Amino acid sequence: NFVLRDSNGEGELLWQSFDYPTDTLLPYMKLGLDLKTENNRFLTSWKNSYDPSSGYLSYKLEMLGLPEFFMWKSPGIVFRSGPWDGSRFSGIPEMQKWKYVNIVYNFTENKEEIAFTYRVATPDVYAKLTMRFEGFLELSTWDPETLEWNMFWQTSTSDCQVYMSCAPNSYCDPNKMPTCNCIKGFEQRNTPVALNITYTECLRKTQLSCKRDGFFLLRNMKLPYTSGAIVDKRIGLKECEERCIEDCNCTAFANTNIQDGGSGCVLWSRELADIRSFVDAGQDLYVKLAAVDL
Repeated sequence: NFVLRDSNGEGELLWQSFDYPTDTLLPYMKLGLDLKTENNRFLTSWKNSYDPSSGYLSYKLEMLGLPEFFMWKSPGIVFRSGPWDGSRFSGIPEMQKWKYVNIVYNFTENKEEIAFTYRVATPDVYAKLTMRFEGFLELSTWDPETLEWNMFWQTSTSDCQVYMSCAPNSYCDPNKMPTCNCIKGFEQRNTPVALNITYTECLRKTQLSCKRDGFFLLRNMKLPYTSGAIVDKRIGLKECEERCIEDCNCTAFANTNIQDGGSGCVLWSRELADIRSFVDAGQDLYVKLAAVDL
């Protein structure tokens, strides 16, 4: 960290390089928003393997509902992390493998900052997280014997990881054919042969009647894009369900934190977008349906 301090008095911090990362996040650096300075620290890729000037890919925190990280490739989104569920980002469960190289990560959300950081718990072990120009995040560790960086983990580039790989109100399942499937209670418009195209719509079979509807449970899901969602971290799942029933515009609800039996509430009131299923990860999503479709 290259630090500039005032030479007078207590040596007040004037500027530091850790607040302005390029393509690499080192241990103890923070990725996200400093609420005091309003500086949103994000990663930007190189242009290519030999040109370190700013490239076309960035990885940045967005605050449009629950905090989520987005990978941007000018001018659009290519990947969404999903919100933090108390132990990981709901769309990147494989980050839990970091513990195998003794890397501890954390996401902080308080009055001072909303940020992700990590550290290496083993002395003399070095790591770096890089926004690669090829289009993925990569965690590397240093091998002191070969004097090389070894890639340990990278974000998947499979179909279900690509942003909006399926239409709204459908979910992506890499273990099914086709991979895109309408949520129960929704059906394909014009019923094409396959749903593996983003513009195929999934429409409600029966319109909601308000206060007489029920909920269909989708397990092991990456939560939908939370832009415009209502968040209340003070209440639990039961009260969250009651609020969704009372709100005629509510389309789904879930816990914000899955730790210790679950807590917090997030309510959607629009189409459910960018959802995927996992075998042994993700969390429960309760989708509101007309009683006849349950």
